[in-house]
Amino acid sequence: MSDKPAAEPVNVRILDRDYTVGVLPDERESLQAAARLLDDRMRELRGGNRMAAFERIAVLAALNLAHELQLLRERNQARETRIQHALEGLEQRLNKLGLD
Repeated sequence: MSDKPAAEPVNVRILDRDYTVGVLPDERESLQAAARLLDDRMRELRGGNRMAAFERIAVLAALNLAHELQLLRERNQARETRIQHALEGLEQRLNKLGLD
């Protein structure tokens, strides 16, 4: 028997369609927030055009969200690089002072 918690079914509604997704109990709220975000984005893309193809709206929403994620990853990487350089500079200063 595994000590891993079992995934539980969670119902989400995205652009007037219901989906059941398995999720770990401690990730439930995050998944529901993600579903709300996706629903909001898809509604925004659809606008007043109720005849827009669901698949097209879904792909555009996914592309927009993936692009945002990529930008955040790049910014995070740049921030980590700056922090690493700052730490290396501090370490060099401490070494010069003999405080290593």
